[in-house]
Amino acid sequence: MSDLLERLRGRGWRVTSQRRVVAEVLDGDHVHLTADEVHARAAHLLPEISRATVYNTLGEMVSLGEVMEVSTDGRAKRYDPNAHHPHQHLVCSNCGAIRDVHPTGDPLADLPQEQRFGFAVSQAEVTYRGLCPTCA
Repeated sequence: MSDLLERLRGRGWRVTSQRRVVAEVLDGDHVHLTADEVHARAAHLLPEISRATVYNTLGEMVSLGEVMEVSTDGRAKRYDPNAHHPHQHLVCSNCGAIRDVHPTGDPLADLPQEQRFGFAVSQAEVTYRGLCPTCA
């Protein structure tokens, strides 16, 4: 069983065949699929799954905090199942490929107090950009 599916079941999420397939498609490291990519892969496993079901299921997973929506440079939203593992993203400026990275250090601690302007900072999102090996 996938890690994502286990987490969802642990939250009491009702697992239908459609929801199970969406969770299985999203499972793994460095997975950052668009909703259309999730639908295409899910339809390969369960041909009768609708695009609306995939979008609704992704929305539920995001609302539960089990999947993160990742947006980069106005491209299609991508869905990241590594919501419980702190990480940043490395994005190819050309093709949009995304990889999870785990830099050392704490981006919250790296922001000096005088640069917080009174904000109670609770999280930081850092995106590294460059060219992937294929585009370079």
